[in-house]
Amino acid sequence: MSLFDMSGQVALITGSSRGIGRAIAEEMAEHGAKVVISSRKLDACEEVAAAINAKYGAGTAIAVAANISSKDSLQQLVDESRKAFGRITALVCNAASNPYYGAAVGISDDQFRKILDNNILSNHWLIHMVVPEMLERGEGSVTIISSIAGIKGSTVIGAYAISKAADMQLARNLADEFGPGGVRVNCIAPGLIKTDFARALWENPDKLEISTRRSSLRRIGEPHEIAGAAVFLASKAGGFTTGQTIVIDGGNTSSGG
Repeated sequence: MSLFDMSGQVALITGSSRGIGRAIAEEMAEHGAKVVISSRKLDACEEVAAAINAKYGAGTAIAVAANISSKDSLQQLVDESRKAFGRITALVCNAASNPYYGAAVGISDDQFRKILDNNILSNHWLIHMVVPEMLERGEGSVTIISSIAGIKGSTVIGAYAISKAADMQLARNLADEFGPGGVRVNCIAPGLIKTDFARALWENPDKLEISTRRSSLRRIGEPHEIAGAAVFLASKAGGFTTGQTIVIDGGNTSSGG
């Protein structure tokens, strides 16, 4: 059996109606997992779940709308996931927000708080809703989708970068806390990926040229190029990996550009 086989697993992926989250859900379904598709808009989730079920069989995916800014909404997401599939074996915290693009001096307090709440606090909530059952079974995985913004300075997405650096530390802390119980916690830090979320960073040809010029591969990444690492971390292949941040950025942070 493949080390990357996820048969028998149930993966809950937030922000999975599009972009990186959708690619992760599709790849986990490809490797045998049941998947929970979640974002704020139910119709978008249902569309993705229907496509997955059409390809991999009825009952492979369900759609549950959730707002990551609401603790009650996240608890409902967890409850509905367990009701449908009986358990959650893999959690991927992918949903995030960034309502401000520009110099730090211009960000409002409300915008700063929203970024920290949605990108750090919501992950803290959701992880602690899911992990107790993993600890009872003695195994499970949590993957937080961070960003290379968390390891670089930025003049335009500074608060977002702070939140993503915090996610890396959250993973390290919880890896230590949950490791004795068999639960692994890791981060994936993508570079510039062609998603709607990162549109402000790539839709302008001049900005895109500057960004890709700094990377070894000289191009923007695609969502499916992040999904393989998520499967690795949730499967037996990643069984001895915890507390880590896997950087997938086309060589942006290693090139010296």
